Amino acid sequence: MLGTRGFRRLLATRFAAQCGDGMFQGALGGAVLFNPEREADPMAVAIGLAVLLAPYSIIGPFAGALLDRWDRRRVLWVANLLRGVLTVGVAAMVATGVAGPPLYLGALAVAGVTRFVLAGLSAALPHVVVKRHLVEANVLATTVGAAVAAGGGALAISLRAVFGGDNTGSAVITVIAALGAVLAAVFAAGFRQGVLGPDERTEAKQAIVAVARGLVDGARAMAAVPSVASSFTALMAHRLAYGISILLMLLLFRHSFSSNGVLLAGMAGIGEMVGVAAAGLAVAALVTPWLARRLGRGNTVRISLVVGAATMLVLSTAICMEMAMVGAFVLTCAGQMVKLCADAAVQSEVGDDRRGRVFALYDAVFNMCYVVAVAAAAILAPMHGRSPLLLVLAAACYLLGLLAHELLTRRRAAPTPT
Repeated sequence: MLGTRGFRRLLATRFAAQCGDGMFQGALGGAVLFNPEREADPMAVAIGLAVLLAPYSIIGPFAGALLDRWDRRRVLWVANLLRGVLTVGVAAMVATGVAGPPLYLGALAVAGVTRFVLAGLSAALPHVVVKRHLVEANVLATTVGAAVAAGGGALAISLRAVFGGDNTGSAVITVIAALGAVLAAVFAAGFRQGVLGPDERTEAKQAIVAVARGLVDGARAMAAVPSVASSFTALMAHRLAYGISILLMLLLFRHSFSSNGVLLAGMAGIGEMVGVAAAGLAVAALVTPWLARRLGRGNTVRISLVVGAATMLVLSTAICMEMAMVGAFVLTCAGQMVKLCADAAVQSEVGDDRRGRVFALYDAVFNMCYVVAVAAAAILAPMHGRSPLLLVLAAACYLLGLLAHELLTRRRAAPTPT
């Protein structure tokens, strides 16, 4: 696959975009959640996370309709340039001490444009690799891309030691994050027009009608393929559980944990946890293709959900920094395995004329579950973050997801009425 020029260029576009996105999230998270000039309670943490992810749910379905109508190469370079400009605007607000709705709206704009970029990259992937290599292509693109994003976040955290953790330092780091978007635009512009699809345009001629149809068309295409629908369900369960655990970890590292040897508290500890999570992504990249070939995608998803549930139950009995690191590794690995299987199902079993809409719906559901879980957990979580009950509820999400996955998978084997 790496011998294919188009795949290499698409990877370069993705890695540059996701590194910049990870840096932006790390810089904004530090500015809002761990800035000594600001205070963060559970609801403030929830709002900060929701701001970064809500646009994926709100804009996602509409982005899908446009990605199946517009030249995806143009979408990638224009959206990345726009994202770079908007990121610099957010940096200016951070530098001047702007807080509340204006800052959140700026971050929402950046994340909204990012939605077009990531959905476009996923929809374009089958145009640069052959179908039989889609699982491996997803492992390399999605998993390494997520690891690059985590690395970008860790880099933003590390740069706080250079530029400071106040408003000025956070603003400088945010400006640096804009360089990733600019570089991604340069790489995307190198593709020939039309080479990334869509091959056919089945959308209505009026753009507003095409946008309005995006959500419904994506849902219909997803529901028509049982393997895709069951993968969606499993991914929803993971994101609900993951959202709960992330909120608790942020609160624990800010308010409860104390540095212990190499394990650090505060924003530095979050940086360490991001690094451990990135290692989980790397393991998922190695394990998923092997499991999917030998056991099938369905069984790989089942194993991941069971491992996730067991990990949450263990965490609920031992809330400490060491177990938090173990949990970050295992949960990220298990969740990425589910995502890779879901990606491959969409790319191999959904037609190109609707693939963009399905991926956009996929990401909308993916992130809406995360936002809902974070918001619900913020209402129940104590300021210190120690809540075994919420971790048990997260384990229940995994088990319910496993049950729903089984019911939807059986629908594929049911005989067709005559």
